[in-house]
Amino acid sequence: MAKITAAEVNKLRKSTGAGMMDCKKALVESEGDFDKAIEILRKKGQKVAAKRADRESSEGAAIAVVNEDATKGAIVSLNCETDFVAKNDSFTKMANDFAQLALGVESKDELLKLDYNGITVGEKLTEQTGVIGEKIEIGDFRILKAPFVGSYIHAGNKIAVLTGLSKSVEGAEEVAKEVSMQAAAMNPVALNEEGVDQSTIDKEIEIAKDQLRQEGKPEDMLDKIAKGKINRFFKDNTLVNQAFIKDSKISVAQHVKTLGDVEIVAFERVALG
Repeated sequence: MAKITAAEVNKLRKSTGAGMMDCKKALVESEGDFDKAIEILRKKGQKVAAKRADRESSEGAAIAVVNEDATKGAIVSLNCETDFVAKNDSFTKMANDFAQLALGVESKDELLKLDYNGITVGEKLTEQTGVIGEKIEIGDFRILKAPFVGSYIHAGNKIAVLTGLSKSVEGAEEVAKEVSMQAAAMNPVALNEEGVDQSTIDKEIEIAKDQLRQEGKPEDMLDKIAKGKINRFFKDNTLVNQAFIKDSKISVAQHVKTLGDVEIVAFERVALG
């Protein structure tokens, strides 16, 4: 049997984040082979991941990043089971690293296959599930492309937003951030009226009609009054039509117009919890 030194155990612990006893057992099992010991720990992680596959991972960190020329943004949420893990600096760093990697791909599947310090992102998630003892996974993945993309991350990494503008002009970064903050706070269901699902509109009309009937309004007036209520729904729940939180006298679209002939073309919002 190979003699395992404390220094070797410590080295493996630092490399993997696994516990001291787990590292010692892996080194003993691998007869001192460092790479094989890492593989053993990963296999342990795979077993833990399988055991915890049905666990909720609603905590974590939602990170929004933008590339250097501000034409592409990515949001990645790295999910875990407890707020204690979510607030750990190494966990937050990993979430930020994954978000930066996401700028180079178009899908979550592609991200999971990318190299991350010698192993794939997917393998890293499995490894960390074993190390931490919680289900760790990429919960959400969003990409946004536009002539200008801005971002905002709400305190505590619980909400991340990207906003795309139709032009890159002076002041675009600040305005895109303000719009992203609006979306974080007000949680619009869509960018504009066209983006609202017909099923949502039908549901709102039915709710409005039921309310009107209870108020005793005549049946032949319901459609006309319900239409007015739907317009109010659009105003409250679509980003461009919402009252701007910093100046309720204007809409978000009107605020963006202070930049000139500029419009919001898209937004992405990811929230945890």
